[in-house]
Formats: sequence, structure tokens, C-alpha cells
Amino acid sequence: MPKDPDIAAHPHGPGHVAIIMDGNGRWAQARGRPRLFGHHAGARRVREVVEACPRLGIKYLTIFAFSTENWKRTQVEVAGLMSLFRRYIAKEMQAIAANNVRVRFIGDRVRLDKKLIALMDQLEQETGGNTGTQLTIALNYGGRDEVARATKRLAQDVADGRLRPEDVDEETLPKYLDTHVLPDPDLVIRTSGEARISNFLLWQSAYAEYEFIDTLWPDFTADELSRLCQSYGARDRRFGSVKA
Repeated sequence: MPKDPDIAAHPHGPGHVAIIMDGNGRWAQARGRPRLFGHHAGARRVREVVEACPRLGIKYLTIFAFSTENWKRTQVEVAGLMSLFRRYIAKEMQAIAANNVRVRFIGDRVRLDKKLIALMDQLEQETGGNTGTQLTIALNYGGRDEVARATKRLAQDVADGRLRPEDVDEETLPKYLDTHVLPDPDLVIRTSGEARISNFLLWQSAYAEYEFIDTLWPDFTADELSRLCQSYGARDRRFGSVKA
């Protein structure tokens, strides 16, 4: 894919961007096509965004691929999405590795099929030593589910005597989250005009900046990501404090 030389890192841009990739179905329906057509178009868009990250100074990119609530969709759409994930991982594995991208998956894998889990494991292993963009894919992920699973692990450590109840504070729980090796997101973007976070990175995004944009995900470009990063850099982030 050609790289736009005009896209460059912003001095005060976000180091970690998280994206709720919404609007694939509506994009397809507007063209008289089935919803899965939009999901395939959205998957192709991911590569452009990932390739733009180094030029924009984005070290960490987290994308919301499939939520714990998405199982409520039709069986045809869910089956199509699972097939798409398997094909995407298999097809993109070499390109991802060649671009020095490290991939991690977050979410509960128990409900996913064994072939998909094996591909996820393989991709994580093969990119584990890469030092470029750190791409995290949220697959069968829900923020509340993640916190519940983390709390169970924390409670077990307390029960087993590995952790004292009085030592549990707001710095403790993040060590049990799926994202424990990642910094919190600086900027969270949701495409398609919806202004809600849909159970995405609830704990981690407590102090993130948000951008809710009308663009449907298959139409989202590296240029638009660049503009959002520039807008982020102009914000005054005080984290609850005030300037003297």
C-alpha cells in the first residue's frame, strides 16, 4: 500500500490509540450488499491504519474486533465473522511480521473455535519479538467481563494467601487485566456517529480523550487518523489537576 509522505508524527500526539471500528454493516447496506461485505471491507482498512501508526508516532494500537455482546447477532453473521478472522490472520501473518508489528489478543478465548485460537496463538508467538507497532486485537472482549475475570483471579490470590486484602488498591487490579503489559490508551476513537463506548476498555480509558466521528469504519483513512492525532495534541490534559 502506498504511504502518504504528508502524514507525519505530531509532537504531542497520542502514543496509544484505541479504536471502536463501527459501521461496517451500515456501509454495506448503503451499497445494497450484505453486512459481511462491509466486514471484509473493514478488515482491509485495518492494514492501512496499522501501517500509518509509525509515521504518526503511535506505538500502541488497540482495535475492537468482536465484543462479548456480538454473539447476539444472527448465526450467519457471527459464523461469517469467525471465518473472516481466521482468513485475515492466516493471510496477514507474513505481512504483519515483515512490518515488525507485534500482535496481542485480549478477551475471553474459551468460546472461540479451536482453529481460530490456534491461529491467534501462532500469530502472537511469531510476532512476539517484534519491536514496531504494538497491535492489540480485542476479540470476544467486553470491559465488564474483563474486570470480572480479573477480580476472580485477584480474589483467588487473596484466598491462597499470595495477596493481602489491605494491599489491594487501584494499582493492583490493572495487574490482573488482559492489558496488564500495555499503557492506558491516550485517545479512543469511535467511528460511525455513535457516541457511546460499548463496554470497551472501561478501566483503562478512565482518562483517555474521546473522538466520536461520523465516518463509517470502511471509509476511515490514515489522513483522518492523522487529523485526530493533531486535534489530540492541541488538548489540555490535566488529569484532574489545575494549572497554577
